[in-house]
Amino acid sequence: MKGKCLLTMLILLQLTGCDGAFDTVQPPLPTPVQVVYRFDDHRYLELKGWDCEGELWYTDTKRGIHSQPGLQFYRIFTKKYLHPSERYIAIMSWDSQGFRVSKDYGQTWESVEYAPTTSEDDGTSSPTREDIVSFTVVNDQGFLLTKQGRIYMSSKPFDDPRLAPGGPGITYELDGEKQEITPQFPGLAWGLDYFNPQTLIHLVDRHKANYQNLPEKIPEVKNYTGWDHMRCDMDAGRK
Repeated sequence: MKGKCLLTMLILLQLTGCDGAFDTVQPPLPTPVQVVYRFDDHRYLELKGWDCEGELWYTDTKRGIHSQPGLQFYRIFTKKYLHPSERYIAIMSWDSQGFRVSKDYGQTWESVEYAPTTSEDDGTSSPTREDIVSFTVVNDQGFLLTKQGRIYMSSKPFDDPRLAPGGPGITYELDGEKQEITPQFPGLAWGLDYFNPQTLIHLVDRHKANYQNLPEKIPEVKNYTGWDHMRCDMDAGRK
């Protein structure tokens, strides 16, 4: 019995500090969650992470949607951002090359790519982050404006019915030879690529109905109640 008591005392001495008090381990701080953008009174984006980087979440309280666009290490888009569109949602990140879109009110998300044409002065197909002025998503169509006055846009918000399953397809001529876009290989669906209309002449997509009669300028946004920029507090969770 004495041996057990001595062993217990030795263990307690090892656990105590010099002042006789037990050392306390502070629990880790909870990961901060903050609203970084509001589209309106029922739709918003939340960022979960430290130093304004982390998981991005989309919420629509009216439709009961809470989804993750798939960006695990997201950093906010810092340029002007207007987004009255509800069905088609496009979210750009700090780097202009990475953004995601939803075509079903935010339930599911897909990646976007730029059309493979020479649109920039350096021969690339997309603008740099420094050259971007604003991103506007209105009428289920996205419009990216650059300092050079170029507009990159998504197609009109529908797929050409000729390319639906069982459709006749689209025939056109190239260098005097007949070509065809078939329902089996229709290319990207609407809203999944961004292009400079000035270079559309080099794309086969120009024969599709949703790439024709495009807006010549960014549509005016009126009575928008959402934010015009994303916002983020670098000290969130530490205050």
